[in-house]
Amino acid sequence: MNIIRTLTFLLTCLIALQLQAATIEGPAPDFTLKSLSGKNLKLSEMRGEVVMINFWASWCGPCRQEMPILEKIYQKYQPLGFTLLGVNVEEDINEAKAYLKDIEVSFPILFDNTNKVSQLYEIIAMPSTIVIDRDGNMRFLHQGYQPGVEDEYINYIKTLLRE
Repeated sequence: MNIIRTLTFLLTCLIALQLQAATIEGPAPDFTLKSLSGKNLKLSEMRGEVVMINFWASWCGPCRQEMPILEKIYQKYQPLGFTLLGVNVEEDINEAKAYLKDIEVSFPILFDNTNKVSQLYEIIAMPSTIVIDRDGNMRFLHQGYQPGVEDEYINYIKTLLRE
């Protein structure tokens, strides 16, 4: 398992060097995942809100850098009809739970410990962020993280909140 983790980390680093943002389209695949609170959360139940899905892992340095920024975005735009879902992709959810004791967030954290949802969304980099409009359509994908990309997130969120 350590070999897979090492290879995943190296691939993530290589991809992070070539950060990419893209406009995407099509309905967001529906899923149900267990949340940190123990409840099941279903994406389709959030129809009517702008939803950002952020795929992350506790071993991912850029994810750790991005998490507090995502919390600030969530706090600011959540009252306006915005939801942020942090989807952890680790097999051992205890590692994510330990990380979340250090970096507390108020947005829902979901566990994709079988990687079915990350495969459904064809996630190839950590972190990866997808923004979904109020009708449940994917509109924006960003792979990797560098300081400043949050400005792009905010622009997309504001645009979709106005639609």
